[in-house]
Amino acid sequence: MKLNRRLLRFWRQLPLTSPRLWARRVAFWAGAVLVALVAIAFADLADGAQALFQLVTGPHPWLVLIIAPVGLALSVLLTRTVFPGAQGSGIPQVMASLHMADPRHVSRVLSLRVAVGKVLLTLLGLASGASVGREGPTVQVGASIMQALGQALRLPRVETQRGLVLAGGAAGVAAAFNTPLAGIVFAIEELSHNFEARTSGMVITAVVIGGIATLALSGNYTYFGVTSVGLPLGTGWMAVILCGVTGGLLGGLFSQILITMARGLGGPAGLWIKRNPIVFAALCGLVIAVIGLVSHGATYGTGYAQARLLVEGNARLPASFFLLKLLATAASYLSGIPGGIFAPSLSVGASLGSFLATFFTHTPARAIVLLGMVGYFSGVVQAPITAFVIVLEMTANQQMTIPIMTTSMLAFVVSRLVCRRPLYGTLARRFLLETEPAAILRPAPLEDP
Repeated sequence: MKLNRRLLRFWRQLPLTSPRLWARRVAFWAGAVLVALVAIAFADLADGAQALFQLVTGPHPWLVLIIAPVGLALSVLLTRTVFPGAQGSGIPQVMASLHMADPRHVSRVLSLRVAVGKVLLTLLGLASGASVGREGPTVQVGASIMQALGQALRLPRVETQRGLVLAGGAAGVAAAFNTPLAGIVFAIEELSHNFEARTSGMVITAVVIGGIATLALSGNYTYFGVTSVGLPLGTGWMAVILCGVTGGLLGGLFSQILITMARGLGGPAGLWIKRNPIVFAALCGLVIAVIGLVSHGATYGTGYAQARLLVEGNARLPASFFLLKLLATAASYLSGIPGGIFAPSLSVGASLGSFLATFFTHTPARAIVLLGMVGYFSGVVQAPITAFVIVLEMTANQQMTIPIMTTSMLAFVVSRLVCRRPLYGTLARRFLLETEPAAILRPAPLEDP
């Protein structure tokens, strides 16, 4: 009898046959599928919010002068009173949460309540004409779902709970862009800045399961369509240098502006903004409305439609579009509303490449659009590997692998000359300092790789 009990106990402790471990595995897999489902629903709702904005403002463009200020002010009000922790893109919050020791602090930025608020308020921003994306918010939503899963499972190890958060964020990127490899690379390069054996399997498993769910429901699509354009050797490679340098300079400048504003302006202006965040958000909405009217409505929303048309070679935008879109995105982010900068940055980069293509008459314009896209994006996020993997996966273009990689790395180097610290890491460190100062004193949190 004792022997049978020992054998049964031994059998239940084996990783392959343990009921407790299998219950956790099934729950984890279900969580990864749920992240994918939420990301797909979020994408459809975001398209609907932009369509609603266009429906209302199409016949009467001047209405944006009312809708944008009111919408952004309402979003900031709700963020501060109903959904605290939902502000910003969501990526710095996830990065900061990975270094928090107090579960209460983690719950303030990663909870189902925050996830719901993130989705609703991002949709409100898009319905108000803000130049924001849903990809960054999807990272926080995915991490929040996995954090809630970890609490439900009552996981004993902090490392395992952080692995779930990391896996949720990676699955969010993968599902948002339908780019599984980019999700894994993003988790390694940007969210965690390292690759621990304990969590690597969780990240990859979550991305794979989420990718299967996305593939089953949305099909095998590419985010910006398919382009088979290549870049000929010779003078065409001058575009690599130009896009890398220009994208790095503009991307670094954009990041430095956001970092400087996040630290707070000095003097009366900074004090006024701190005391009147809702009024400041309304003023940012007014700026967005004016920029949108100047651009004839092109700068509203994510910018996905414009970028896709440029990648596929079906449109030419005014030379001023990339600058106007950059300013609209900066105003949207600085207003304090929930919303990401991934899609708007890709749109700015694509239009920058389209503009630079005018200087290369014998080089395919679509190739330079891709170089501009990866150059500016890499300059903004200062995560060169993530940048070129995302662009390659989103366009399914293997011919441009080496030029895109080269442009991304060059833009990263140039961006560091303008903005010494990476945007997300700096914002995460500041958020962590405000939330849990003791975390900054622990070994190497949020240091540059």
